[in-house]
Amino acid sequence: MTDLRVKKLLHTRMRVSDLDETIRFYTTVLGLEVINSDELIELTSFPPSGQVKVQEDLVHLAFQVESLDETIALLNAQGVKITDGPTTTSSGSRFIFIDAPDGYEIELIERPAGVKIV
Repeated sequence: MTDLRVKKLLHTRMRVSDLDETIRFYTTVLGLEVINSDELIELTSFPPSGQVKVQEDLVHLAFQVESLDETIALLNAQGVKITDGPTTTSSGSRFIFIDAPDGYEIELIERPAGVKIV
């Protein structure tokens, strides 16, 4: 018997309360684009099930940024609150957390030169 081997992560699905507000956050604050294929983050809304309540520390998305200092300045200019950090790891990476709509946490990480991302 052969071990199961997946090829790649296709997408992560997140249910949100307000699809328009959430899309605005990901496109305006994080600079992501809405695309129609090969989704990496799939957003869905189902109002009849009620408001989404994300349990604290349950799930988060992490994105690499070029400069954490520049990212913090841009977030401050947009009025986006940093909920944790900046923190520096023993490997020299620096990161912060912000909240997306519905309480999903977003981690923004600056990696030092030469650190391989797997």
